[in-house]
Amino acid sequence: MAVEREERVARKRFFRKKKKVCIFCLGKAHIDYKDVETLQRFLSERGKIIPRRISGNCAKHQRRLAQAIKRAREMALLPYIIE
Repeated sequence: MAVEREERVARKRFFRKKKKVCIFCLGKAHIDYKDVETLQRFLSERGKIIPRRISGNCAKHQRRLAQAIKRAREMALLPYIIE
């Protein structure tokens, strides 16, 4: 039993998750509802908005990104659902 516990702890130590950085904070990208290519990077294959913990965006830019995606959907630049 003690050996199994040590093996589990040893396995956990090897995994270091790379910290995701908000590309909008770095200034490499700008949020605009007309820029469909940038917005599509933050949509899943089904057309849903990817959450913060996966995309790596900060809270401020995730809110702005969601608002831009919703505006683009209203303007028919992005689909609501991808079939």
